[in-house]
Amino acid sequence: MCGRFTRFLPWSEVHRLYRLTLDWEKQRNDEPRYNVAPTQNVFFVTSGENGSHSLKEGRWWLVPWWAKEMPKQAMFNARIETVATSGAFKDAYKSKRCLIPADGFYEWTKSPADGGKDPWFISMPGTAPFSFAGLWAHNDKLDVTSCTIITEQAANPMSELHDRQPVILDPAYYDAWLDPSTPEGDLKDVLAHDIDGALQFHRVSRDVNASTKDKQRNDLPHMIERIDLASEPLNPL
Repeated sequence: MCGRFTRFLPWSEVHRLYRLTLDWEKQRNDEPRYNVAPTQNVFFVTSGENGSHSLKEGRWWLVPWWAKEMPKQAMFNARIETVATSGAFKDAYKSKRCLIPADGFYEWTKSPADGGKDPWFISMPGTAPFSFAGLWAHNDKLDVTSCTIITEQAANPMSELHDRQPVILDPAYYDAWLDPSTPEGDLKDVLAHDIDGALQFHRVSRDVNASTKDKQRNDLPHMIERIDLASEPLNPL
């Protein structure tokens, strides 16, 4: 799964992943985010006009176009195994696919010392920016735009921490994923071209676990700093 992520790099580094054409899309100066949580607003990228990409903002917790009220069940992740058939996600999977810019995310293990939740920061080498494969929707009735991150079974090295991981898409397949005309039967093959095997991780402060309402503890630069501990077995939650 993917329940918290980061986007702290300058936007000038992130937007190079995409073909954004409008000034407001390229010349942003956004506050760094070290602990983005479900239901908060995030930026995501969709297919644009004439081969370009388009930047949108929405709630990280998908609200299907047909929903009459805000979903109470968890909708911030969509499982790759069922995304094409799930009533909540299948419409977006067919035609409203997106990329969610990030530079890291978190996962947790159970501490053998006190049973608490130990957070780990996961990133690409050098905390290079990347894109989660996602879906988006707009609900006219509730006037809300939203998105979700697709997850898959974890492979090495992520499987040491958790049995699930987000799909981090190979940039060579961005266009195929975003293009609404890509045949639905080809999408699973597109998603198979991920770069998740390059991930690396290290232990970080339990301050990551703080309530999202506690901004003074919850979204600060030290969240991603390494904590060196004596070697101990990893116990995925």
